[in-house]
Amino acid sequence: MNDHIKQHKKDHATYRGLMKKIGRRRNLLAYLRKNDVNRYRELINSLGLRR
Repeated sequence: MNDHIKQHKKDHATYRGLMKKIGRRRNLLAYLRKNDVNRYRELINSLGLRR
């Protein structure tokens, strides 16, 4: 999606879809952090997030 957005700067629908996916991931990570910290940390490390 990132490559598509870079090529088609006026395609706001794709950008909006990407932002929705990022928001969904953020909410799910917040839920996981609140309920199971160890699993959250494992997931963050495996995905390479939060460097």
